[in-house]
Amino acid sequence: MAHEVEFKVPARLLGKADVSFVVKDENGVLGTLKVSKGAVVWYPKKTNYGYKADWDKFHRVAQECFTQTEYRSKP
Repeated sequence: MAHEVEFKVPARLLGKADVSFVVKDENGVLGTLKVSKGAVVWYPKKTNYGYKADWDKFHRVAQECFTQTEYRSKP
């Protein structure tokens, strides 16, 4: 089953306000991914802490750890 992802976009250009993605599976919320100009942060459900990576680190981790590739669709 595909995961359910909800998101909230601020009513302005992305500045200090993050874009939040709530990620769910059939058992409920897995966590929240917050995206900002400076970093991404993953907050597991029922926690007050998150795992933060700036964009350079996220780029390195994605290339090292993500094994499946995906091609962009043409607009």
